[in-house]
Amino acid sequence: MKLATYNINGINGRLDILLQWLEEAAPDVVCLQELKAPDEKFPRRAIEKAGYGAIWRGQKSWNGVAILARDADPIETRRSLPGDADDDQGRYIEAAVNGIIVGCLYLPNGNPAPGPKFDYKLRWFKRLQKYGQKLLDLEVPVALIGDFNVMPTDLDVYKPERWREDALFRPEVRRAYAAMLKQGWTDAIRTLYPDEPIYTFWKYWRNSFERDAGLRIDHFLLSPSLATGLKSAGVDRWVRALPQTSDHVPAWIEVDEG
Repeated sequence: MKLATYNINGINGRLDILLQWLEEAAPDVVCLQELKAPDEKFPRRAIEKAGYGAIWRGQKSWNGVAILARDADPIETRRSLPGDADDDQGRYIEAAVNGIIVGCLYLPNGNPAPGPKFDYKLRWFKRLQKYGQKLLDLEVPVALIGDFNVMPTDLDVYKPERWREDALFRPEVRRAYAAMLKQGWTDAIRTLYPDEPIYTFWKYWRNSFERDAGLRIDHFLLSPSLATGLKSAGVDRWVRALPQTSDHVPAWIEVDEG
């Protein structure tokens, strides 16, 4: 099974790019972030025409997450991250797809740090840790997939010395991510490529993509029973070179369904 994540950065403005990638890459499950569209503006018909069932949680102008499944309808199991009933931001959605629980997430950016946005990011991370432990306790195949807005190690960022105080790289955030790995989650891409810089995001400015001045902030965390079936992983860099594209690229992994 091929699982993918893609921060689309505006689904309606980049629908043609999404459809082109779906046709060429043919992932079985896709987690999308930053839909930047309310529920009623989600392009359901176009995605269904491409052969994908979908569930989504939209939000006008900001955030928004979705799960797509090829030739299947994702069975929704959750529409928000537990732990804060007052948090109405569209950052988490979850579904059962072909025997796997898939949690699609868009973790807060947190800048500027320190500040209220950074505090919200850390609270959100704590909620994810707490709920992540509950998922692990189920002892079923689970994947937490999406834009985590964290570079876990120096290997995950071009010129790390320039990012030390950024909310994506501060030690509090890196520790929070490391704590999830200690819970028992496996970072799929870093497991397969322990020593290789792999990026999933390049800023629009200063020719960042052309210089390969990137970040790895889109991740796959796998539960133990799913991690044993991890086969391969990669990023589709060609999508970043398209006109009017997102600043992220699709990342993907392949796992043994058995």
